[in-house]
Amino acid sequence: MLTAFILVKSTREGLTHLGAELADVDGVAEVYTVTGEWDFVAIVRVREHEDLAKVVTQHLTRLRDIDKTQTMVAFQQFSAHDLEAMFGLGLEDKKS
Repeated sequence: MLTAFILVKSTREGLTHLGAELADVDGVAEVYTVTGEWDFVAIVRVREHEDLAKVVTQHLTRLRDIDKTQTMVAFQQFSAHDLEAMFGLGLEDKKS
């Protein structure tokens, strides 16, 4: 399974409806509105790199109100549980 994060800059007109349109794209698992330079983050989960290429070049390019995108492919996933195990060593409650 391949996970990618696509940062999306919307036109002003697209701010009210682009999130729902992004969520309807095959392969897009979640969409979030965000603050800062980008307007949306789309989380894509697909089987292969070719599937990601289709999402970006065939599906997202058909959405009118996308101004620009930046795609980041995830290498490794860490859950909150994993991070606690890595960085929480020695922080257990010690009874006196």
